[in-house]
Amino acid sequence: MDRLEERIAHLIRAVDELSDVVAAQAREIDTLKRRVQMLMEREAEREASGLGSAEANVPPPHW
Repeated sequence: MDRLEERIAHLIRAVDELSDVVAAQAREIDTLKRRVQMLMEREAEREASGLGSAEANVPPPHW
């Protein structure tokens, strides 16, 4: 019985640690999603203002 209680305690600790990792990853994913959305909006605004299309047709300086 002691052996089972010990294994259960280890499993509970492992589940708690994994839960913390998943929560941290979820926060990071949310942050990254917000950043990507902001970048997409910024790029859409740039294209709408005409700045993006002129720069897209210019070859790189090493050509």
